[in-house]
Amino acid sequence: MRRVLAMLPLGLLTCTVPAHAQHYVAGPDSLHPRLKFADSLVSVNHRCIVSGSKLNPKVRPVYVNGVPIGFC
Repeated sequence: MRRVLAMLPLGLLTCTVPAHAQHYVAGPDSLHPRLKFADSLVSVNHRCIVSGSKLNPKVRPVYVNGVPIGFC
């Protein structure tokens, strides 16, 4: 019984799912919105610079001179 109670807090911590910090915001095109990141900065681009497709909120941005650039 003690072993189960001792493992309970660890089990609760591993079951939590972190929220995504990035989310879409309106851009110049409804098919290709910009991304707003955890630091409240919005991506300078609205399309992926590699493939030209929609930005992926799960991919971390690259900061160039303090400005975030999103990728797909």
